[in-house]
Amino acid sequence: MGGTVTVKIDLVADLGESFGAWTMGDDDALLDVLTSANVACGFHAGDPRTMDATVRGCVARGIGIGAHPSFPDLAGFGRRAMDLTAEEVRTDVLYQIGALHAFATAHGTTLAHIAPHGRLGNLVATREDYARAVVDAVEAFDPRLIVLAQDGELAGHARERGIRVAIVAIVDRAYRSDGTLVPRSEPGAVIHDQDALVARTVQMVTEGVVEAVDGTRIPIEADTVLLHGDGADAVRNARAIREALLCAGVVIAPVTEVLAAKEAAKEEKESASCPA
Repeated sequence: MGGTVTVKIDLVADLGESFGAWTMGDDDALLDVLTSANVACGFHAGDPRTMDATVRGCVARGIGIGAHPSFPDLAGFGRRAMDLTAEEVRTDVLYQIGALHAFATAHGTTLAHIAPHGRLGNLVATREDYARAVVDAVEAFDPRLIVLAQDGELAGHARERGIRVAIVAIVDRAYRSDGTLVPRSEPGAVIHDQDALVARTVQMVTEGVVEAVDGTRIPIEADTVLLHGDGADAVRNARAIREALLCAGVVIAPVTEVLAAKEAAKEEKESASCPA
């Protein structure tokens, strides 16, 4: 990236993943680090009280709110493969967006984005039918929603329909050379070392590359950085990553602002290249 270019990035994490008397992560602490939040909608985690409290916390801090729909897999935290039809995926996603939308409306705000969770999130990158089903749900509910995704089928189908896409850098997961994530069942799939997390995040954001498990440097055009909030060191790691990005001159902003700046820069470039 050139020295005169201001790099903007969104910081997002999965929040609202507690359930009943069981608590997942320190959402209040993470809310002070983030600019956007993926909020669980009850299928893999979350319940009405948790959703309400999470949306309230986001509104109080001016954080962008997104739906985090999943397979209906509460026991497996949405991380197990399920043999659902595309129609089941479409209606399940629409149901979950609607549930979170009710709480957003109650708190005087709207949803900004959608980010499929867990196994569904992995499969929509490679399964055309699931990707199309998610886009169908988004288009039916509100095509102004931004789709947060990795490069793949979901991002492609959303763009084809004119739905804005924000590419997600998942900094604590190992990548294969084809740009997909190493499955959690394999050794080394999740990165825990803070120094490594910080270094790869800054590289992803400022250089637009990430090193795959085989050493290949693969391109990644990140608009948002996903900071997982369910580990013992989640808050400490998130704070370290935010500080490192700021020290590198990166501007941290909600995903809506990141995409707006990107689109403005593209229009300016295209205008400058047109003959007078």
